[in-house]
Amino acid sequence: MTHWLSHRQQGLLMTGGGALIISPDALLIKVIGLPDAEILVWRGLLTALGFIAIVMMRNGAQTLAAYRRCGWTGIGVALLFSASTFGFVLGNQYTKGGNVLMILAGAPLIAALLSRLFLHERLPRRTWLAIGLCLLGTSLIVLDDAGTGSWIGNAFALLAATGLAANFTLCRTRPGIDMSPMLTLSGLIVACVAAAFGSLTGGLQLPPADSLIWLVLLCLVLLPLGFTLIQRGPLYLPAAEVGLLMLLEVVVGTLWVWWLLGERPAPIAFVGGALVLGTLVAKGLYERRLERRLRQGAPQHDLC
Repeated sequence: MTHWLSHRQQGLLMTGGGALIISPDALLIKVIGLPDAEILVWRGLLTALGFIAIVMMRNGAQTLAAYRRCGWTGIGVALLFSASTFGFVLGNQYTKGGNVLMILAGAPLIAALLSRLFLHERLPRRTWLAIGLCLLGTSLIVLDDAGTGSWIGNAFALLAATGLAANFTLCRTRPGIDMSPMLTLSGLIVACVAAAFGSLTGGLQLPPADSLIWLVLLCLVLLPLGFTLIQRGPLYLPAAEVGLLMLLEVVVGTLWVWWLLGERPAPIAFVGGALVLGTLVAKGLYERRLERRLRQGAPQHDLC
């Protein structure tokens, strides 16, 4: 892949592919149907196992070295990813799902502001335009499920968006260092905190067999694979663009729920989905053309 794709194209493919892999997340959580504390415990434990399996397959005898390379920055990445996970799950508990997705769609904007403030990264105007269009598109997708909701739930959703954006921004402070191994620690943090909360509210139980099958598929396979790819995104792309590509999960996840559960979105949602997908495709094609012109020595005045 590295021979015929540019550094940037590898990042786009990796991050977009990861977002598509985790797109059945909302669907499978509905199918599994466990209480929040239980889903968080099993999600944390199983994803931790999945993450460490991927790290071992990729690094072999250098597995421990892969964790050590992350250093204290990796600890911060794990904590921020854990905060994002808790914010997403608890946000859905205390406010409408549409509110959560609309607030999460602000993650690219938050990442852009954090990167500008702390890393002095400047984004081209086309990226700011894409962020605005995708925010609008995502709002149209979830408009039917949005409402006033609870300020507590909205605060949790904002925590999820901020944690995600800050995670990607923090990764950019260590260029060339793959932080994805530290998602193992994040899974353990989520499991331990949720288990402590669950023990105070009546204890935890082994999921029924039919739920366990979907739980294993989601948390042991799909989430570790998808988030490993996404977490590697900041090695190739600015934090805001990684967050932007994650909006693919909202669009495709909505289609999964419609296709398999029969929850048909409002007509305006299709307009929003088309706007998000069209914006990402148009931006990708335009930047590919710019890369070609750059390799051919063309003037760079239109790179903004």
